[in-house]
Amino acid sequence: MIKLVRKKRLLIVTLIMGVLISMFTYAQLRETQRLQEKLGTTDWRSTLQQEIIDTQNRLSGSQISDDWRKQLEIRVAQQQYYLDNDINPSEPGAPTFVRGFIENAIQLLLPLMIMIIAADLVSSEYSLGSIKVLLTRPVKRWKILLSKYITLVMSVSFLILMFGVLSYLISGIVFGFKGWTAPILTGFSVQGNDLNTADVHLISQWRYILMEFGLAWFVSLVVGTLAFMLSVLIKSTAAGMGVMLACLIAGTILSSMVSSWNSAKYLFMVNLNLTSYLQGTAPPTEGMTLGFSLGVLTIWGLAGLLVSFLVFTKKDVY
Repeated sequence: MIKLVRKKRLLIVTLIMGVLISMFTYAQLRETQRLQEKLGTTDWRSTLQQEIIDTQNRLSGSQISDDWRKQLEIRVAQQQYYLDNDINPSEPGAPTFVRGFIENAIQLLLPLMIMIIAADLVSSEYSLGSIKVLLTRPVKRWKILLSKYITLVMSVSFLILMFGVLSYLISGIVFGFKGWTAPILTGFSVQGNDLNTADVHLISQWRYILMEFGLAWFVSLVVGTLAFMLSVLIKSTAAGMGVMLACLIAGTILSSMVSSWNSAKYLFMVNLNLTSYLQGTAPPTEGMTLGFSLGVLTIWGLAGLLVSFLVFTKKDVY
């Protein structure tokens, strides 16, 4: 951890987060102001009704793919459910911004931030030439690697914590700090092309956010573990980051176009958007559930950890 802090990578990633959160906060503020000017009111019911109308107008188009049409129809059904039950899904305040931001960041932004740390933990020892000095000490190799993995776990936990704190503080300056006890509906599920509301129930927003951050921490740890494996296998930090970046971008693209490729659900990058199950949006392909995605990510994470220790303890260093 001392070596990591001295390289200032944690500080750099934290500063990047702060800049990005500030940008998204401003963008959210401008979007809110635009809607208020368009509708001439701050009433959330009018705003939500307008969103439903806009989405229905998009559905009337003939050039929408079947997968995207399904997503829009489910979104309309959820919005109508909120409207019918007189529940504001976007209670003004920093907690609402944090909730929405983590939902959008879990699949790509957070993994990218974690990757910057994980991809350098072992490969940097090779590039600096310090790996030979490290391995000549009377400490078993698996202990050396374990210390680096514990560093990864601590770094992931720190960055997720900073993500939440910065999101709340920066957005709170603009939107206010209230809204932790606002009611949130969860329990939506998709069966075929229909939205199932049988298990829908209300919870406080702070509980919902806590669940989202738990899922985000798990996703970040799995992605960090796989980047950590590449750091062991590939001596070049840049090459390892390039491979991981390609996988994450591919996952974002595949998630929107793999509905007919059933076996794609076993790829780790297709299962990263765990918060979508809390929202009740349609999964990328049939058969995917929260339990399934958690299981797939656990297997990938354990496999990456196993490969890392086997290779590091066995391979020759020259």
